[in-house]
Amino acid sequence: MNDLVVLSHLQARSLLDARAAGRSSAEASLDLGRSTARVSLETERVCFPDGSWLPWLELEEIAADDSVCYAVEDNSAARIQIFSEALNRFYSLMPTGRAPTLLVSGIPMHRIQGTDPYQDTLSKVRALKPVAGSVLDTCTGLGYTAIEAAKTADQVLTIELDPAVLDIARYNPWSRSLFEHPRIQQVVGDAFDQVMEFEVERFDRIIHDPPMFSLAGELYSEECYRHLYRILKRRGRLFHYIGDPDSRSGRNISRGVVRRLQEVGFSRIVRRPDAFGVVAHK
Repeated sequence: MNDLVVLSHLQARSLLDARAAGRSSAEASLDLGRSTARVSLETERVCFPDGSWLPWLELEEIAADDSVCYAVEDNSAARIQIFSEALNRFYSLMPTGRAPTLLVSGIPMHRIQGTDPYQDTLSKVRALKPVAGSVLDTCTGLGYTAIEAAKTADQVLTIELDPAVLDIARYNPWSRSLFEHPRIQQVVGDAFDQVMEFEVERFDRIIHDPPMFSLAGELYSEECYRHLYRILKRRGRLFHYIGDPDSRSGRNISRGVVRRLQEVGFSRIVRRPDAFGVVAHK
């Protein structure tokens, strides 16, 4: 999947503008903004460097759809989306001005208002600086957190509940390092069950970024926090993403999270509104 052309409405509109200007070639990103390449603009189609092509009609359809990214396969564009029968959820890759986000039944899994998924990820990882030693990322998603943590950590172990999410990530150019980085270890399973299996004080840092409470309430439970505390090394830190601290639901969830983290033994809990979460110290 790494060599696939992946486009959003942003790249499609750029190519259509180049054709309208009468150009025979153009610089375009074929990987959602990570790099650029020279493409040929022919009368009936746009031709990509790998030999694949798309008719202009399909480029127009992509340009009109700002809700999902498209992969070019067999000279045709397909929406990057999948239905998970295991969890009865619909996943899709939604474009932004930078790295795309994962939509879970229409709900974005990253902050996109006033920021972008990449900056959202940076804020979470920076909250735990220095990120070193052994790191646990409890919810893989598109892998941005694991990728960023692996830049400085000795090892990152990341857990994903639904293989369908990883299928989406394989199409995402921004997720490429998740499958290639030698210091990232992937585990497919339920994070709630997995944390119970890890040995005592295994991790130096834990990034706990669960889906919203309504989708994964067990990952906000005292029992889950007790095991996260157990597997975290002394003087280790845990970042817990909660949500908008200024919203009513965010405030309510935050109070419960802080109370339960204290009850299981975390000694100091620092609110990080810039990262929509808290940092708990052991």
